[in-house]
Amino acid sequence: MQSKKSVLVVSVFLLIAIVVSACAPTTSAATAPAAATQAPAKSMDAAKTTSAADFGGMDGLIKAAQAEGKLTTITLPRDWCNYGEIMDTFTKKYGIEVTDLNPEGGSADEIEAIKANKDSKGPQAPDVIDIGLAYGPQAKKDGLVAPYKVAGWDTIPDANKDADGAYYGDYYGVMTLQVNADVVKDVPKDWKDLLDPKYKGQVALAGDPRASNQAAQTVYAAALANGGSLDNVSPGLEYFKKLNAAGNLLPVIADSGTFAKGETPITFAWDYLGLAAKENNKDNPKTLVVIPDSGQFGGYYVQAISAYAPHPAAARLWEEYLYSDEGQLLLLKGFCHGMRYSDLAKRSVVPAELAAKVPAPESYAKAVFPNLDQLSKVREDVKNQWDSVVGVNYPKQ
Repeated sequence: MQSKKSVLVVSVFLLIAIVVSACAPTTSAATAPAAATQAPAKSMDAAKTTSAADFGGMDGLIKAAQAEGKLTTITLPRDWCNYGEIMDTFTKKYGIEVTDLNPEGGSADEIEAIKANKDSKGPQAPDVIDIGLAYGPQAKKDGLVAPYKVAGWDTIPDANKDADGAYYGDYYGVMTLQVNADVVKDVPKDWKDLLDPKYKGQVALAGDPRASNQAAQTVYAAALANGGSLDNVSPGLEYFKKLNAAGNLLPVIADSGTFAKGETPITFAWDYLGLAAKENNKDNPKTLVVIPDSGQFGGYYVQAISAYAPHPAAARLWEEYLYSDEGQLLLLKGFCHGMRYSDLAKRSVVPAELAAKVPAPESYAKAVFPNLDQLSKVREDVKNQWDSVVGVNYPKQ
């Protein structure tokens, strides 16, 4: 629970792309034999490589990454999609030290970190980013990200990746209510319930909607539940205005600490974050994850490599690892459906006990997934109108 990171036609198309991927080849990202036979150029610039083949295959990429010895990520909370274990395993597997900057930040912070460190190879310059989909196109347009296609590229649905490899879907989920049931005895079931006076001073966003993808899309979800649409987020802003006027919305950002202490007992989180919190809390506090009756909103994040990465080879190896079978299963262990999930399921490589921990892909059938243009417009609308409509300010993190 961190700051992080066509209604029917679009959602059906996207869900089909995610869940079925029927035409995708079944090559495992962990193997990629085709790239292994090519020889890298003698004066190869890792920052300009677009696949492992440019390194002569995975062995060459691994060697180049290990020579750099370091990787700098940003805004990857350890309890978000099991990133803590993923980073630790990456270090153990390849001997590459991982430093994670600003784990409590949002997508906008990641973009700004690249901009601020264009001319720096210092410790504050990120190599890779994990951002909301709406941030991808502008990052590409501004030349902030480098195109790269992982070995399992063809098994990522076309609907969930940039054709040039500038950014590509990472994982997906739906927005839920996360409730500390030790404090909240009458558990809300839907968005409208939160306007009840009995929830005064109990509701908080898990990020600043002007900068956090998760928080901005919470406003989007509220819009769908209150007469809005994928093209109209205004009802969501009005909803939070009412929530604030009722005294129910707290002017603080919820995190795992404030939630556990009961200071922000009701918040909003992607299903995978809520399920992770429920497992990690072990009933202390008792955590409930509620999929709202209305406004079932789905979304996904994307990965990208900084065009100014201080460790360009390590950045590319990181992406290869995330999209390998091993990396995808580690994401699933953190309750996140990776974008190659359908390929893994089709090849029967998902352990039954792991599959049982997460909602089946078909459970997302009622979720509405916006397209890229809609997301981009809403991101700007929320950013520009939050202050004037809702009027809740948050300290910069």
